[in-house]
Amino acid sequence: MTLLFKSLLEDAGLDPKRVSMLRHRPDGLFDPFTVWRTARAQFEDFQSIQTQRNRPRFRRPIWAAFASARGGKTLFLGLYEASLIGAIAAAETELLTGNHLDPAIHDRYHCTPMSELADYGGRLFIDWGKSHRQWVQHGEASKPITELYDVYKEPAFPGHLEFIESLSAIPTLPPSWAEILRHSKGVYLLTCPRTKEQYVGKADGDGGFWGRWLNYAATGDGGNVRLKSRESSDYQVSVLEVAGSAATPADILRMESLWKAKLQSIKMGLNGN
Repeated sequence: MTLLFKSLLEDAGLDPKRVSMLRHRPDGLFDPFTVWRTARAQFEDFQSIQTQRNRPRFRRPIWAAFASARGGKTLFLGLYEASLIGAIAAAETELLTGNHLDPAIHDRYHCTPMSELADYGGRLFIDWGKSHRQWVQHGEASKPITELYDVYKEPAFPGHLEFIESLSAIPTLPPSWAEILRHSKGVYLLTCPRTKEQYVGKADGDGGFWGRWLNYAATGDGGNVRLKSRESSDYQVSVLEVAGSAATPADILRMESLWKAKLQSIKMGLNGN
């Protein structure tokens, strides 16, 4: 027998018809789950700001917060009592991103964490279904529970040369992975899933691989002129070579040039030079 999320709500004495389920997705440079774990106040401020055109979707007094997780999974974060305060104040900024908010566009909600189901936060996964774009759904929907962990545990970093991910997954990488990649520099490979073409790039800045890939995840092209001229794509990203701690930017540039020659990514790929 499949256990449904709405059954948990009912067991906790809550009417699923009074619940809206929100599935937060990575937004630019941050992952909602990571923020929820490490900076709860910032997550709750982020969640409390919604667009005014979505008011009809948020009339229910309880919000069940979820986050998009690795592998397309949906992770439960917690329940919140929610009520509309009204349009945000003039000249207000979002705590998490620093973005300026518009009183003509954005609402502020009062969101208070609930004790019900709090023990499941960060441990329980559900099947959201195929409609990931429908990020707000009703609590009475049949959402099967797929996994329940004893405690949240980050997977072990696979190693630089075994690392393969899509750019869209970069903001959702475990914090320990991000820390390793932030302190690693070298040469990486982007592969277009549509055309199978390759792009060789280098990470030689302060943010290492992590900083460079976050830029791609946020912009879609990393500022590269040739990639800007193409249809956007969720490139696969991997590491070709890790530079030593004593390597200079000139050393990494030579490494990059060698990989471009090996893979012929100028003549047969996406590199412009």
